[in-house]
Amino acid sequence: QVQLVESGGGLVQAGGSLRLSCAASGRTFSDYAMGWFRQAPGKEREFVAAISRSGGNKYYADSVRGRFTISRDNAKNTVYLQLNSLKPEDTAVHYCAARFASGSGSVYLTTSEYRYWGQGTQVTVSS
Repeated sequence: QVQLVESGGGLVQAGGSLRLSCAASGRTFSDYAMGWFRQAPGKEREFVAAISRSGGNKYYADSVRGRFTISRDNAKNTVYLQLNSLKPEDTAVHYCAARFASGSGSVYLTTSEYRYWGQGTQVTVSS
């Protein structure tokens, strides 16, 4: 089992920034690829960003590329999502997810590929 706990969400004005954190426990963190997803009211959960277990490969949704940055610190068992230039359409509950990765460079982009999920943290961007 892997337990994931997100933090760092909040209310910000458009153009502002937030840094989300996701602390993992229960297994060897460096064996797991990580992802961030988000879900707005009335919408399906959507992919935001993913990072390989080594941190060497990253991938972003088109809607956030250039504004968000995913990173990880395997020594601290934590993955981060830096959110810059926030827009009202970024308002959503943001979730981190984990899955065991056999390849050090593998990234995963869909909800069905992840086994473990956090409880989510709310990001609200006012206009």
